Amino acid sequence: MQIAQNSVVAFHYTLTNNSGEVLDSSEGREPLTYLHGAGNIIPGLEKELEGRAAGDKLNVKVTPEEGYGEVQEQLVQEVPRDAFQGVENIEPGMQFQAQTQGGPLMVTVKNIEGDTVIVDGNHPLAGEHLNFDVEIASVREASQEETEHGHVHGEGGVEH
Repeated sequence: MQIAQNSVVAFHYTLTNNSGEVLDSSEGREPLTYLHGAGNIIPGLEKELEGRAAGDKLNVKVTPEEGYGEVQEQLVQEVPRDAFQGVENIEPGMQFQAQTQGGPLMVTVKNIEGDTVIVDGNHPLAGEHLNFDVEIASVREASQEETEHGHVHGEGGVEH
């Protein structure tokens, strides 16, 4: 079976940046399973998997536009330290959920300058060119319930 809209796909991968640094991998774990066409993975990777079948191996290069987007400078902001009530020790790299007009947003602490904390709401991989080495483990048709819910159920998916 070929990967198409509403296929359940399981694949192994290694993700590297343009410097060759491994950012993530399924090595030693179960393959990543997703519902094709439901926006469960980044668009550039999903597009390249279309039409592939179990056993296929491929290298996929994804631009920031088809990955996690370009860095948006407006998402880097200075916040008063007292906005972090109940958090005694704030350090670069810590992540917090901020409440914004558009809803909740994960932010990462980039720097602390006196009583000011610089946070970044961009995805950590925003602006990065992503390189995936992929091996497709399996492809099956999604159940009606998976299609309705927009995600995979059972092994490798959601139990509910």
